[in-house]
Amino acid sequence: MAATIHDVARHAGVSSRTVTNVLNDYKWVSDETRRRVRRSIDELEFVPNPVARNLRLGRTGLLALAVPNLMASYFAELSEALVDAATLRGFGVVIELTKADPAEELRLLATRARSRLFDGLIFSPLGLGPRELHEVKCMLPVVMLGERVHGDFDHVGVDNVQAAADAVEHLIAMGRRRIAVIGRDNGTGIYRTEGYRRALEHAGIVYDESLVAPTSNYFLDDGSAAMAHLLDQGVMPDAVFCCNDTLAIGALRTLFEHGLHVPNDVAVVGFDDVDDGRYAIPSLTTIAPDKAGLAAMAVDRLVRRMDGDTSPAADLVIPHRLVVRESTAGLAAERATPRAHQRRPRPAASTTRQATSGVASKRPSRSGARRDGTGTS
Repeated sequence: MAATIHDVARHAGVSSRTVTNVLNDYKWVSDETRRRVRRSIDELEFVPNPVARNLRLGRTGLLALAVPNLMASYFAELSEALVDAATLRGFGVVIELTKADPAEELRLLATRARSRLFDGLIFSPLGLGPRELHEVKCMLPVVMLGERVHGDFDHVGVDNVQAAADAVEHLIAMGRRRIAVIGRDNGTGIYRTEGYRRALEHAGIVYDESLVAPTSNYFLDDGSAAMAHLLDQGVMPDAVFCCNDTLAIGALRTLFEHGLHVPNDVAVVGFDDVDDGRYAIPSLTTIAPDKAGLAAMAVDRLVRRMDGDTSPAADLVIPHRLVVRESTAGLAAERATPRAHQRRPRPAASTTRQATSGVASKRPSRSGARRDGTGTS
């Protein structure tokens, strides 16, 4: 017969309430009592009943995660990281797809939250702006991801301006000067474009509007079409910074179709470090946000709010790093990291040694670069 909470209490010589306090990790239990109760739990192989616990706390044991879609690799990978982080805290996760529809995002915040089908919401909005988010009255704790918003909600995300500047400074350190940018002209795209402009200004490179290719979304065809637009207009960049990896992979396809070699003719950097980028040909240099850290921080912040934390809303920043691969360094991706990445301590950028099958260019290669995709030392 399975042990009960009363069995654990008798075994440890404490009250059932003390066992409950230990299970709920209440801080006022002494270390000695906590150790004794934990030892009894282990010896009796007691397994807490999460349903009973949630009933006592008035909770469902579920968190909601709202994202625009799961087709994009970034949101799929982020969702998995968030589910893992919530599971470690004893919560299940309900995933809500908003399709970036403002009406659906508003319904989720203003109506679904009232149903109390979940205890808190982790939300990546694309449709609602700062004004709408400030005005909405949500009945549950909320932590925002993704688009940087202002209002009464906690926000967890990467420093988009600095991360984008790091990416562009990497291109500049490799001798590139005509650097294009591909991405949305709202939301996160605004901050990443600001970082792009900041890096150019710091290097004394004049901002050129003709090298800016805005997109309506962040999908493969958007990146491909934006790259084609630049080339069809006679704009010939020697590097491209894309505001996410999916756009960058789309741009790689168009460069391939135009017979241009990456990175000899055009170097490409993405953002997000999704799995697809590691297997692109050439493999994609990218900015890697700490997705696992973001997930853990978001869940921790949400649980704190659920437990009654009433401190002011915070904008929490996760670390990022530049991962150098073949799309900027060719087969020499293991070269020394440019000074641009060394602004603050970060994990060493990973590299790949996968061979790239470069396409012969329709015009002469950049000076000093070999046609097999490797650069001169």
